Amino acid sequence: MEVNLPLKIIGLGRYLPPRVVSSSELEEIYALSTGWVERRNGVRERRWVTTETSSFMAAEAAREALDEAGLRPDQLSLIINASGTAEQAIPDTGALIQRQLGLGRSGIPAMSVHTTCLSFITALDVAATFLNAGRFSTILITSSDISSCGINPKEPESATLVGDAAAAVVVTRSDPDDTSALHHAHFKTYGDGAAFTAIRGGGSARHPAKPDHNPLDDLFQMDGPAVLRMVRGIDETFLEELYPGLSKSLLDIDVVVPHQSSKVGLLLLLRYGWPEAKIMHTLEWLGNCVAASIPATLYQTVRDGTLQRGQKALLVGTGAGLSIGGLVMTY
Repeated sequence: MEVNLPLKIIGLGRYLPPRVVSSSELEEIYALSTGWVERRNGVRERRWVTTETSSFMAAEAAREALDEAGLRPDQLSLIINASGTAEQAIPDTGALIQRQLGLGRSGIPAMSVHTTCLSFITALDVAATFLNAGRFSTILITSSDISSCGINPKEPESATLVGDAAAAVVVTRSDPDDTSALHHAHFKTYGDGAAFTAIRGGGSARHPAKPDHNPLDDLFQMDGPAVLRMVRGIDETFLEELYPGLSKSLLDIDVVVPHQSSKVGLLLLLRYGWPEAKIMHTLEWLGNCVAASIPATLYQTVRDGTLQRGQKALLVGTGAGLSIGGLVMTY
């Protein structure tokens, strides 16, 4: 879907917890054979938090992004928390990030955009619309996810897949003579897949205060094969709706920054005829970091010099829901 909205990322930041957890360490914990995790999931190591909170990690990433943008925190006009995992039920994590940035008395609006693993690209779409409506001028988007606290020991495939990370961008409306822009954006949700990826507890339906509460409902549960089957039935049509021709080639796109869903999920992208060298990976050393995966990988792609100003990037992925989404933008 063509949108052509002026949008420029003027600052990027990332925070990775210092604790590195190797796959061999998890193979011992879950009694898995040597090399099982990397063969199955493609993950060699990942980061897990020790004492960090989600809002702390988001603020650390935000500070780097603000420094690159040459801005003080109080020059922001909006803060968007775009994460798949909340720090607590109430208040919204956006308020906690605002406070962590020393802005607790600033009045700068803070909110969340939550579409699980697609939260960052959904927030980019929302931010572009806000900026071009003249509502806001400088927007911080942070994705900070801690999954290690909710892994399910009965599901070693998902338990060994996830990592913790945060990433942030500062965005503004690009000038008329600037090529930076959001060209295409498209999102679809298929609620029939809602049961495939879920944490069923934490809400009103299975609240922990209920007498029949099952602690397993508070842990992450995923039916990976069911997700892949559903995605394979909708992906090509979705890509054609996003950008005609994309299901057969990369067209004029220089770099693909996908959600780091799994080894199989990344291999699935090769069936569209996209060159493997243009598909960016951080899965091997960061794991699946939920919504933070795409911006953390975008950060790496820019810092490595793979994506430069004036080049086009495709940001794409799937999330619980089952949802699928993508953006084509000029960085």
